[in-house]
Amino acid sequence: MAPTPENTPAGPVLKLAQPLPLDSGRSLAGVEIAYETYGTLNADKSNAIMICHALTGDQHVASPHPITGKPGWWIRMVGPGKPIDTDRFFVICSNVIGSCMGSSGPASMAESGAPYGMSFPVITIRDMVRAQVALVDALGIGRLHAVVGGSMGGMQALSWAANFGDRIDAALIIASTSRHSAQNIAFHEVGRQAIMADPKWNGGDYYGEGGEDPRKGGPESGLAVARMAAHITYLSEQGLTEKFGRRLQDRDAKTFGFDADFQVESYLRYQGLSFTDRFDANSYLYITRAMDYFDLAEEHGGKLADAFRGTKARFCLVSFDTDWLYPTSESRTIAHALNAAGHPVSFMELSAPFGHDSFLLDNDDLDRVVKGFIR
Repeated sequence: MAPTPENTPAGPVLKLAQPLPLDSGRSLAGVEIAYETYGTLNADKSNAIMICHALTGDQHVASPHPITGKPGWWIRMVGPGKPIDTDRFFVICSNVIGSCMGSSGPASMAESGAPYGMSFPVITIRDMVRAQVALVDALGIGRLHAVVGGSMGGMQALSWAANFGDRIDAALIIASTSRHSAQNIAFHEVGRQAIMADPKWNGGDYYGEGGEDPRKGGPESGLAVARMAAHITYLSEQGLTEKFGRRLQDRDAKTFGFDADFQVESYLRYQGLSFTDRFDANSYLYITRAMDYFDLAEEHGGKLADAFRGTKARFCLVSFDTDWLYPTSESRTIAHALNAAGHPVSFMELSAPFGHDSFLLDNDDLDRVVKGFIR
């Protein structure tokens, strides 16, 4: 009998009855998977779409965030009459394991009765997808109409196709990559070191210092700096110049000090501080490590095309011309591998001034691509 989801203030949570095997060779017992669904599953259960979120995202793709109260992170894309039309499709989005919005992660309670902290096992993108497969199984869905993801979500969509290709009909990968470059790893390491250099990190053992909310009382300064560094990679030079230039923040002259003289400094500080209200520092360490470990070719004998031999899914790849985090060349590499494996693939580079974050922002061309592919 499949496990029954429980309702929590943040939404439904599924607790797996069996331990989840991990790429590290370890297994994780009592795994909880928090998720949201939108729309109605049809009688033959053929209209389900899995949306996979990015590094700092969560399951609240089209519903208000329970902590910030802000609209869902892809509400412009998911809903009645929208490109991913919930009048037609049953949409699932789960919080990845290792995260901090209800799914099992470092802040979760271990068998010892204390939070895991750094004793939580290191996880991979494929481990995240294994948990999603378990969720889909519990919902009684044998095959997904499509799996969709941007950035880290695109990595998960690729992992679905490579490891569970017989379970999906289509995969839409937006602004993503088949493996992290040295530059990607380097930026993540800067963020991890900022967190671990914060005295309040305390080796990852900081839970309970800020009361009931595990995000409080820990290495908030380090996490804010990590977010600031990462956020720069999500933007483009053109976008930053147009939005901020060298304009000063609420002043007519430089202070000749180290306050936030420039608008762009104030913006980054705000992004960093607001992030600490909704995210856990240890989760940031674990998820960035999972992204850095991701190498789809390495997982399949060193040849990327071989990763896709076991699927008959349709593929669509989308990149953006100002994305320097996962540039168009990364999507082109995936497209070539899919061609070599004999799979149908649509591939397009869209123009947008917003850099990597373009997939989250208004873009009529992207809307048309998604709507046309998710048919």
